[in-house]
Amino acid sequence: MASPADTRTRSARLPRSVRRRQLLTAAQEIFVAQGYHAAAMDDIAERAGVSKPVLYQHFPGKLDLYLALLDQHAEALLAAVRAALESTSDNKQRVAATIEAYFRFVDEDGGAFRLVFESDLTNQSEVRERVDGVTAACAEAIREVIREDAGLPDEAAMLLAVGLSGMAQVSARYWLATEGSIPRDAAARLLASLSWRGIGGFPRTGEAH
Repeated sequence: MASPADTRTRSARLPRSVRRRQLLTAAQEIFVAQGYHAAAMDDIAERAGVSKPVLYQHFPGKLDLYLALLDQHAEALLAAVRAALESTSDNKQRVAATIEAYFRFVDEDGGAFRLVFESDLTNQSEVRERVDGVTAACAEAIREVIREDAGLPDEAAMLLAVGLSGMAQVSARYWLATEGSIPRDAAARLLASLSWRGIGGFPRTGEAH
């Protein structure tokens, strides 16, 4: 039997935007813990402290919930990468800031990175498009900096950008999974040092070759 506190929580009327955030937070916890296929709308409603009809008023189905979360965190990652690239005109610092953005994304926000990088629903075209889209968008943001500063053709700049972004996200996920003794900042700096030794070898536009 529900306690008075539970009843108050379930019956509380919240602004739509606040309720939506509440439902997305609950859904994220369930999806990260159980994976998409094992997660149930009943579990999400219970975690959020609402009835299933309330949950369905905001999200018609489980996939809608998942896609909303995926959009939210994909946008957050892209914004973080763009902010890192725009934070300085010093390319060595840009590399460090961008890699730190990936490490921070992987380490924070309740395992949200699993929805983007480790989804068990990539057979769904809507999910695959979003995952591929944010991966490409992050690489394209990095490509613009490489192309402008190194004067490389689009394809060459994109290849380097994909390499840098891929190394950052795979290394960050490895660091988190191994739960080693290297602090996050130190791990990001280590990878930034490796990355800069490579990308820093390309002369900036206007410099002698």
